[in-house]
Amino acid sequence: MQNILILLQEHKIQPTPQRIATTQAVLDAGSHPSADEVWERVKTDHPTVSRATVYNTLNLLVEKGVLKTQIIKEGKVVFDPCVEPHHHFIDEESDEIHDIPWDALKVKGEDSLKDFEVREYQVVLRGRRKKK
Repeated sequence: MQNILILLQEHKIQPTPQRIATTQAVLDAGSHPSADEVWERVKTDHPTVSRATVYNTLNLLVEKGVLKTQIIKEGKVVFDPCVEPHHHFIDEESDEIHDIPWDALKVKGEDSLKDFEVREYQVVLRGRRKKK
């Protein structure tokens, strides 16, 4: 929990029990949880926490740069604790989202987009994870 307190303080977020629990739930998820998945996790130890509190905390964490949101498919927003540049692979069988290192893929051509100022980009790959 000490790391969570430091993380929140570094991002100028007042640590409250609800914010600590919400942040911990996202970081412990090991994936890219939706807001409802985070709320379900938080409720196990904090049964009185409201959905609105968790949603507001997630939005604050995004606003302060602790998390990023990803729209993986229409209508489904997930929260990504990795804010460093990276890409994603979505397994269409399991709906699992896997982080792909930034330098694993090369994207060319952004210089040819003369009418656009590219601020950020990411590649989202979809398919099936190969069986081992």
